[in-house]
Amino acid sequence: MGYWKRLLEVDLTGGDHGTEPLSEEFVRTYLGGAGFTTRLLYDEVGPDVDPLDPENVLAIAPGLLVGPSVPTGSKTTFGFKSPLTGGYGKSLVGAKMGDQLKRAGYDALVVKGACEGPSVLVVDDEEVRIEPADDLWGLDTRETHERLEERYGSGVRSAVIGPAGEAESRISMIECEDRQAGRGGPGAVMGSKNLKAIAVRGSKDVPVARPEELEELNRKWRLETTGRGEIEISGTGDASVDVQYGTGEALDAKNTALGIFPTRNWQSGYFERAYERLDDRSADRISIDPRHWTEEYVETKRPCPYCSKPCSQWFEAEDTAYGDVAVDGPEYETQYALGGNVEVDDIEAVAKANEICDRLGLDTIDAGNAIAWAMEAAERGLLDEFDADVELEFGNAETVLELLRRMGRGEGDLGELLMDGHVRAARRVGAGEEFAVHVKNQSPAGFEPRGIKGMALAFGVSPRGADHLTSCLYALEMNGNFWEFENYDRTRMDGKALALKSMEDLMAVYDATGICKFTRGLTLAEGVRELVNAMTGFDLTRSELLTAGERTYNLSKAFNVREGFGREDDRLPPRFTEPVPNGPNEGESIDEERYERELDRYYTARGWNVEGVPLAETLAELDLPDVAEAVGVTNELRA
Repeated sequence: MGYWKRLLEVDLTGGDHGTEPLSEEFVRTYLGGAGFTTRLLYDEVGPDVDPLDPENVLAIAPGLLVGPSVPTGSKTTFGFKSPLTGGYGKSLVGAKMGDQLKRAGYDALVVKGACEGPSVLVVDDEEVRIEPADDLWGLDTRETHERLEERYGSGVRSAVIGPAGEAESRISMIECEDRQAGRGGPGAVMGSKNLKAIAVRGSKDVPVARPEELEELNRKWRLETTGRGEIEISGTGDASVDVQYGTGEALDAKNTALGIFPTRNWQSGYFERAYERLDDRSADRISIDPRHWTEEYVETKRPCPYCSKPCSQWFEAEDTAYGDVAVDGPEYETQYALGGNVEVDDIEAVAKANEICDRLGLDTIDAGNAIAWAMEAAERGLLDEFDADVELEFGNAETVLELLRRMGRGEGDLGELLMDGHVRAARRVGAGEEFAVHVKNQSPAGFEPRGIKGMALAFGVSPRGADHLTSCLYALEMNGNFWEFENYDRTRMDGKALALKSMEDLMAVYDATGICKFTRGLTLAEGVRELVNAMTGFDLTRSELLTAGERTYNLSKAFNVREGFGREDDRLPPRFTEPVPNGPNEGESIDEERYERELDRYYTARGWNVEGVPLAETLAELDLPDVAEAVGVTNELRA
């Protein structure tokens, strides 16, 4: 129980579709969500496949606990070979369509091939069909979903792309009704397949092995996550601070106390100008810190399915200097990428930038970093040959908005230059790669690692490129204590390897189950284990559960190794070796020798060789014998 044990496969090229059984061994080994998509991706897509080829797949799997009202059990994983990194692609989203896919009777969906023209994949319980979508091509994401509702009814749930995905922008995302599968360029994968949208509706009850036990646990975790057993979604009076202000609730602390808020294309971790102007009400602007804007702009929440701890902030404003604004957010990563990193400290501008990205289908993190890179490149005189016709300077909100509009459609010299991200832009220009901040071509999340040094290692080793949610190590780094680890010093590099490995394994379990990491400090391994066992009847031990996470993580690494990734791809951008010029971490930098030493320790903790390749015995112990044979090495340097 707990599964349908059914995989839906759709070949867009020929229009064929069918179901494949998922064995008891498969579901127990990989659990669901990112566990399923990682295994499917490894099996289906080899190193000879370009990410934008029809042979690339889009594997979609709701988390194991999506469906039966598990508090915060909302996450669905999109798996693909990444157009941005060329390697392992994974993006999670609190998608209503994932919930409906489960209710339609499928544990996962694999989309292959490409349509001849713009199309919609419709999954309506057992009925699966591909329909033309010429009338949808060119529409933004909101317009597309509205048309889908008109065509298929208000109960339909969707995953759609905007013009950026149609243009195969490598930083384009998939929009799931105000929730985004943002990282790695999944929108470009759909665009390359001429797949404008996936529309899903399901009517079945999700199977549960021990329903009474699960419902008792659901009641327990609703109380734990809300503090009162119910959720107030129209106001914020009783909510905890993180619910009241969303993921940006600690922005001020990250900036002024910790100095880890990326600013001016990662030149600093301290957005000084914004905080100097906080008391200046003569300026027609409000700080990007949510403690200064939620009361004025947020009247409601639009949480993910089954959310009992909503970070959603539905932002609405009329007649601003940037026009009307309506968007879910901005969340912390957008506050940094389209705020601090481009030195825009007006929340109305940042919210409008967020809305443009959501409508056109751009990942806000990589889009903001591309613009920040361009602003620094212009300062250095590297973009003089491009017809900008905008003031390409830090702090210019109008420029940010205009560049996003152009990037979303690949229009104009700069729009075309930046639409695939700042690394490819620097390589095209032939200069500026030394200040293009990335790992594996992907921009980091908003944690300046010179002031939170364990995150430097986390960014470096993440298989999907610089990323914070693969490990959530910042939860330990910022507080010093988390889960089984105590007294960690964020200013030190050494001693972080084992904690990082353990946190990655735990977070891989979250990605398999679909539990939101906003509750990571509450459910932890034991709470998730209880939910998994009630859902499935497996009675997994804590060790077995964490081993499932470790297995998926190693499989994602093996995918990259097979693609030719090595130790050099786990290194950091040169900017992080530069001393921070101001703020709480003035003078701090990443010492390359210490980083390399901790990287060695991390590889050892993982059971990999010094080049970062999993040992065959490690993979075999994780019940991955085929992967061990194909990718694993002995404990020696490869020739």
